[in-house]
Amino acid sequence: QVQLVESGGGLVQPGGSVRLSCTASGFTIGNYEMSWVRQAPGKELEWVSTIGFAGGGPEYAEFVKGRFSTSRDDGQNTVWLQMNSLKPDDTAMYYCARSGRTFATATPNRGQGTQVTVSS
Repeated sequence: QVQLVESGGGLVQPGGSVRLSCTASGFTIGNYEMSWVRQAPGKELEWVSTIGFAGGGPEYAEFVKGRFSTSRDDGQNTVWLQMNSLKPDDTAMYYCARSGRTFATATPNRGQGTQVTVSS
């Protein structure tokens, strides 16, 4: 059974940082691309980033380039999203997904999410 559990969200001030974690069980992430997606209040789910497997590099949505970075540790079966220079527009529920970029917002293999609220 595929299970993804996100953690690390919370309330952060504009300009601040937060690091999200996603721990997988029921499968080995080493065989999969892993993505982060987010959903802001009243908006659709949108793709944020994807990290490849077997040495595949990360890719990012334009609106997070230079501010967010994603990494993975296959031995820990965990993926991270480091979020810096946060803006109020980054306020959203963040989910990790077992998917590449194309199907990241459609896959059912997604966690329950962790809320990030950027506010002063």
